[in-house]
Amino acid sequence: MSILIKNIKSLIQVEENPVNYKAGKEMQNLATIENAYLLIENSIIKDFGKMTNCPKNIEKEIDASHKLVFPSYCDSHTHLVYAGSREIEYKDKIMGLSYEEIAKRGGGILNSAKLLQETSEDSLYEQSMARINEIISLGTGAVEIKSGYGLTVEAELKMLRVIKRIKETSPITVKATFLGAHAVPLDYRGKQEEFVELVINEMLPVVASEGLADYIDVFCDKGFFTVEDTERILMAGIKYGLRPKIHANELAFSGGIQTGVKYNALSVDHLEFTGDEEIKALLNSETMPTLLPGAAFFLGMIDPPVRKMINSGLPVCLASDFNPGSSPSGNMKLIMSFGCVKLRMLPEEAINAVTINGAYAMGIQDTHGSIAKGKIANLFITKEIPGYEFMPYAYGSNLVETVILNGEII
Repeated sequence: MSILIKNIKSLIQVEENPVNYKAGKEMQNLATIENAYLLIENSIIKDFGKMTNCPKNIEKEIDASHKLVFPSYCDSHTHLVYAGSREIEYKDKIMGLSYEEIAKRGGGILNSAKLLQETSEDSLYEQSMARINEIISLGTGAVEIKSGYGLTVEAELKMLRVIKRIKETSPITVKATFLGAHAVPLDYRGKQEEFVELVINEMLPVVASEGLADYIDVFCDKGFFTVEDTERILMAGIKYGLRPKIHANELAFSGGIQTGVKYNALSVDHLEFTGDEEIKALLNSETMPTLLPGAAFFLGMIDPPVRKMINSGLPVCLASDFNPGSSPSGNMKLIMSFGCVKLRMLPEEAINAVTINGAYAMGIQDTHGSIAKGKIANLFITKEIPGYEFMPYAYGSNLVETVILNGEII
């Protein structure tokens, strides 16, 4: 089917010569075409340009007068396959308990693991698909989903099989990440090395044999997994062809960023604690610094030094961290607003961070993240708005009117 979107007020994030990502000062550059058209054929972006060159007599036409067209958001870090919610811990946070204190009491990740272990695969899939449909309606067209709320062989595999079902049944692009080392279960307190062995020798071989994951992740941080633990797990994953993605430096200067760079991680995520040594390690690497401002906001944590990172020449990605404990939202437009208000990013930088840089952090920059000929037609049409700056500015409004994924109107 061919779809022509015409009279577009502004076509956002266009690329004639696609790049892998935007870094440093380039993050301020956002190519647009005013009074534009966009042609989709067989799920692919076929052509785009000024209305003066607009084709005629197309099978399906959409008039986007006074509206903007964006490439769909690429959310490169989520935990949206989970059972139930954790609003009781929300009260604990309000009363002043820290993330680490809640975890030590058996809350946090361990609470989610208990709920997930008791939930059937079908119920978990249904709960997760409700969240998938929500983020699609808000403009997300590609999402990375991690395991990590299982913490047993059976429950981790259950999560990853649910993620596989989502891949097979939803129009959204999905990447799966095996995060067996998300937390140390209560049964392994004081025996952390044994749990690391379980992840490497029992979980990982089955995950790999069933083709359930694209990437491998470890929570390398204070109170969770050490650099030594992380290196062992990453090396084992690499042997199975799983490229690393790391939770790093959310709670302290953990060495997680340097470890990620050492093992050529696709991304290192969180990064609230990032200093000169961490920035130096990331420069000239192939690792995308990924920030999760929703989690920092929800937990009341310090913000990462984004301006220093960008001014040093680094690229930056923004992702939602959609999860029940520290960021219960997959609204990437809101994440852009956090990027602007909390992290002092320019609207152009925030848009690049949730589109092309997010695509890179998922390994799909060749097919997603921008408006370019030959890329998959994942995009959305806004309501009538003044300009692209209005997207992060109007932080409480859903401005998405029409969603197109794989060239199909959703």
